[in-house]
Amino acid sequence: MLVDTFAFMPFTSVLEVLRLSNRLSGQQLFSWQFFSTHGEAALANNGLTVPVSGGQMDGGTADIAVMCGPHDPFNYRDRQTYAWVSRHAGAGSILVAVDTGTYLLARAGVLQGYRCTLHWENTPGFVEEFPEIVVSQELFERDRDRITCAGGTAAMDMMLAYVQDVHGNVLASEVSDVLIHNAIRLGREPQRMDLRMRTGVSHPALLESIELMEANVEQPLSATELSDAVGISRRQLERLFRRYMETTPSRHYLNLRLHRSMQLLQQTSLPIIEIALACGFATAGHFSQSFRALFNQTPREARRQVRTLW
Repeated sequence: MLVDTFAFMPFTSVLEVLRLSNRLSGQQLFSWQFFSTHGEAALANNGLTVPVSGGQMDGGTADIAVMCGPHDPFNYRDRQTYAWVSRHAGAGSILVAVDTGTYLLARAGVLQGYRCTLHWENTPGFVEEFPEIVVSQELFERDRDRITCAGGTAAMDMMLAYVQDVHGNVLASEVSDVLIHNAIRLGREPQRMDLRMRTGVSHPALLESIELMEANVEQPLSATELSDAVGISRRQLERLFRRYMETTPSRHYLNLRLHRSMQLLQQTSLPIIEIALACGFATAGHFSQSFRALFNQTPREARRQVRTLW
């Protein structure tokens, strides 16, 4: 099921693993059909369209039903799509969610009691909407007849692991080799790049302080608390940030919290004051002032803005 603005990379990652499994095994191990929510060609996030066999009400059910979710899952509401998911769940299909497809499984009510994952960018909003669902930050999760993945190239690892489970390691390794994918990553591996790689720095005290900032957004630590926690003086911490990050600890921390607030504004319907508090701001006024200084718009304007960049 291809929901308009679906992410193209994970879609093709799933498809190519299936295609190559057929080719390299010399058998038709898998066959597939594409469906869209409206029965017409589905629009990907890169502007390409994919021809489909029909819409939600067409066709029967499949052994595996894959949901490729929209770029903006928070604002997507379509009861027929949820009914399509529920129909496959009732038929005993394995339900697979790619990227934001996890939102669609959750809204269809078929993730209760299951562990799942989705792209790290969409996790804050998902957790706010579905606090009862266990969400991990792993590449992909398989919990009985539910498989969810973070999107991107994680979809390739997810499908290679499925082929490995069903048709053996030899075939999965051959497919991975043809894809120039030199190792099938395990589901439990983290989604995000190591902090050392993300920041381009290697100083242990600096890395530890950034990790502490990322882990303490709602109740920010003071500069003294941070420096004490990593075992250096406050002045040393400030020097490290200026040298390696070209900013101050307080500015880096503030920007981190404001970027988290942007995610919550775009992905949830939480009142702005609640978002401010969740990101460590004591008042809505201070939050709005800081937000505008960084993003050149108010939180309310950011929430109203229609996101057209996929």
